[in-house]
Parts: sequence; C-alpha cells; structure tokens
Amino acid sequence: MVEMTTSHSDNRALPPMQVADPTRAPLRADPTAPPSRTRGQHIGQQPIVITAVALMLVVVGIGGIFGWRAYSGSSPEPERLTATRLQQARVAQVSEQIVEKTKGIEATQQQSIDQLQVVQDQLQTMQRLMTSQQAETRKLTEQVGALTSTLDNLRQSFASTTVGDDKPAARETPRRARSRAVKRSKSATVQRKRGR
Repeated sequence: MVEMTTSHSDNRALPPMQVADPTRAPLRADPTAPPSRTRGQHIGQQPIVITAVALMLVVVGIGGIFGWRAYSGSSPEPERLTATRLQQARVAQVSEQIVEKTKGIEATQQQSIDQLQVVQDQLQTMQRLMTSQQAETRKLTEQVGALTSTLDNLRQSFASTTVGDDKPAARETPRRARSRAVKRSKSATVQRKRGR
C-alpha cells in the first residue's frame, strides 16, 4: 500500500489515503450485475434450510402425538389427576404421621425434662443434707476435741494431786469402807421390809 499525504496552507496533516492494491481482486465493478455466489453467501443459506427441516420434523412429531392419542382414545389427563390425588393423599398421610411422631417426641421430651427436674431437686436436697451433716460432724469433732483436752487436763490434775497428796488417799480408804458398810446396811433393811 502506498500512503499519500497532502499538506494545506495551515500545516495540518491529513489522514493517509489508501491506494488499491493491483494484486487484489476488485470489488464489483458493475453494481447492476447479478451477484455471483461466493462461499460466504452459500453457507448463509444452509442454516435456513436446516431450520426449516427441523421445524417440519417438530410439526410432524406433534401431529403424530395427536394422531396416536386420537387413535388410542385414552387421554393421559385423568390418569395424571388420579396419580396427583393419590400422591396428595400419601403426602397428607405421611404429614399426619410426622405430626403424631412429633407430638410423641414432645411428650417424651417433656417427661424426660420432668424426670431430670426431680433428679435435680433430689440432688440439691442431698447436697444440703450432706452440707448440714458435715457441719454437725465438724461441731462434734470440735466438741470431742474439747472434751479430750478437758479429760487430759483432769487426768493431769488428778495425777498431780495423787502424787502430791498421798495422805488424802489413805483417808479416803476408810471413808469408802464406811460408805460400803452403810450401803450394805441400807440394802439389808430394804430386803427385810420386802420380806414382811
């Protein structure tokens, strides 16, 4: 291609002009001449033919279906209605079963909740009893400890008095003997009175 540029007096550049290449085929020289078939035009007509044939096949297929229905005499509409009604009845039955099972599960769940509440109440009662028993055990342990320490103090004081005073122990012996003799005489008097 050859580019040509021209300049004007205002020094602006014009877009390049393209000159026809002599090796290329010229465009239609005569606009009144009938168009010759080119490859692109031939392919453009084939989809129309294919579409027309497909449309004819669809029309023939639909006609065949209507003819078959008319010949057999059975219409699938009542069968569809019957099947739909059966399916609706099954769905209703299944939904009723689901509702019943759900109610059963709710009742079982409520019973479980009630039983858990009773067990929880019993557990809290047991914890309270255990806490009170532990408090009583602590009190008793403290009391036993206090009694033990008091008893130990008494033993120590008794041991110290026994070691420190041997004479009072000797004096107590005759008193004990006297008290035994007095008790014997009283019991003999009581027996005599009973015997009469």
